[in-house]
Order: sequence, then structure tokens, then C-alpha cells
Amino acid sequence: MHAPSPIVRRPSRQIHVGKVAVGGDAPISVQSMTNTDTLDVAATVAQIRQLEAAGADIVRVSVPTMDAAEAFGRIKREVAVPLVADIHFDYKIALRVAELGVDCLRINPGNIGREDRVQAVVSAARDNGIPIRIGVNAGSLEKDLQKKYGEPTPAALVESAMRHIDHLDRLDFPDFKVSVKASDVFMAVAAYRELASRIEQPLHLGITEAGGLRSGTVKSSIGLGMLLMDGIGDTIRVSLAADPVEEIKVGYDMLKSLRLRSKGINFIACPSCSRQNFDVIGTMNALEERLEDVMTPLDVSVIGCVVNGPGEAKESDIGLTGGSPANLVYLDGKPASKLRNDHLVDDLERLIREKVREKEQAERDVIARGD
Repeated sequence: MHAPSPIVRRPSRQIHVGKVAVGGDAPISVQSMTNTDTLDVAATVAQIRQLEAAGADIVRVSVPTMDAAEAFGRIKREVAVPLVADIHFDYKIALRVAELGVDCLRINPGNIGREDRVQAVVSAARDNGIPIRIGVNAGSLEKDLQKKYGEPTPAALVESAMRHIDHLDRLDFPDFKVSVKASDVFMAVAAYRELASRIEQPLHLGITEAGGLRSGTVKSSIGLGMLLMDGIGDTIRVSLAADPVEEIKVGYDMLKSLRLRSKGINFIACPSCSRQNFDVIGTMNALEERLEDVMTPLDVSVIGCVVNGPGEAKESDIGLTGGSPANLVYLDGKPASKLRNDHLVDDLERLIREKVREKEQAERDVIARGD
């Protein structure tokens, strides 16, 4: 659990979305998108803050009209997390949000009309240090590509992406990232693999319209997991028909499982069986809910019996092993105390928070010493 990830990431050009580095040796960032009405500034700000509290590195906001652009400007002033403006067709909206401090423009150059309009957007991006995200989706391919290929294919997605990239290449604008999303796992994976071999820019991963919380999590984990194992991907969004906060949680869990990112608690828990000496499922549900606010990396194992419990506990920061008449707690791999079932969750939460404070203090001490 403490060993570095064996994954070797694809080398890519680094860009900056506000304060967040994307690509190069930067950590893989996790992002989501608001689903509030952008014109409702208060609701959108509230949702962005919820996403940030859940760990979002970047948040995308839809900006379909000029009125929404003005609202975006007010939203931007109220939040700290970098914001991406999602824009289609109207280049004037892109120019306005560039003036209002947007951190990234999600706009496909080929969809905004004449070359002078593309040049105007690129100039605004260049002058303000704003990167562009090219977003290709299997559900909205250009009509001529639909006719050429008959249906969405990996080759069609990549050809669409390269068209948009050519616009930026002609204008000598290299600060962009690209996504080639599809709801079909095989199509998306094949398209990303091909594109990864053709450009140096960072890639934004996603399985679009993946489904509800359970099915979408499974589909996204398979598709994004295949790509991340290949070393492909610099920023991710898990697209779920669910509360956007869930997208952030799933994204971080995905990266934690591959040892690509450490944020919050990494729980190791058994599925429970008749050997359990306490309610493993109830304990886990309560701990995950209570400790959502913890962002400090920590390995916590919760095992219901002594068969696998001690082995897992010895590799964890905190380990709980079911036992009778009391359960055994390990701290840093060593037996430390015993907990009864009466107040098990309360006591375990207290120990975890104490360990978090200890780790945070150790980090502050290191910074103070300048190590």
C-alpha cells in the first residue's frame, strides 16, 4: 500500500488551469461540472464550494449565453477553485469570459465559425494565459464524419480531434488539452490510445454519459482504469447521472486504487462474513460518512476477524481486527489497544482523527525545518 505506483505515465506538455498544473509531472487532477442554472449565481457558487470541499481540483461551468457569461464573472469572484467555461458556437462568449478571468476555455475551434473568430479567441487565450480544452464527443461528431464513417468510431473521434488541433497548430497555440469521449468503453479507450501517440498535449479522460451512480462508476472505472494503467491521462472526470460530488469521490478512489494520487482515507475493508466479530458494513458506512472531510492520506483497514485482520493491519496506519471479547487496534502496524463494540465507531473515529492530526503536524514540522 505504501509502495509507489508501478505505472509509468505518458510524457506530456504541461499547461496550467489557474493554479492547477495539468500534464508533465503534475498529479492527475480530478474535476466535475456544475448542474445548476448558471444564471442562479448563489446556487452555482454553493455547488462549486461543495465540489471543492469534496476535493475537486477543477470545476467546469456551462456558459451558453452572454447573460450566463456575466453570471460566470460573478461566480468566479466568489470561489477559489479554477473554473473552466463550457462554450459552444458563440465566440463572443469566449471573449467575454476571458475578460472575466476564466481559467480554461472548453471550446472546439472548428465549431465557432470563420478563421478570424478562431484567431480572436486564441489571441484572447494567449494574452490572458488561458489554456483551451478541445472536447470531442461521439454523440456530436461533425456531419461529414458521421457520413464518412457511418457511425461513431475511434478513428472518427481522432479525426475530429485532429481537425480542431490543426486550427490551434496553425495559430501556434500549444497550450491545450484534449478529450475524445464516448459512452462505449472500447471506443473511448481505442481513441485515447491513438490520440496519445499523435500529440504531446495533456489528455482529459472521461467515459461520457456513463450512467447512474453504480453502473456509471463501474463503466468509468473499467475504461479509465485501462487508460490510466497505460500511463495515459492527465486530468479526469467521472461522468455520472448523480450528484456531481459523487464524481469527485469516485475519481479519487480510482486514483488511490492505482496509487496515482493520495488524498483522504484509503479504506481496506472485508466484505464481512459469519466470522465477523462486529458489524463491518455498518461500521464502514458510518466511518465513510463521518470522515468525508479528511483530506490527509491515511490507510485504514477494517477487518471483521483474525484471519486476515492482523496481516492487513500491519500494513496500515490504523488497523482494526475483530476479536472476542474485544477488537484489536493496530497503530503503524503494531498492536496498540482494544475496543469493544459498544462505542466502536466513535472510538475508531477518534483514533483516526488523532492520527490525522499527528500526520499533519509532522508535515508542518518538516516544512518549518525546510527539509
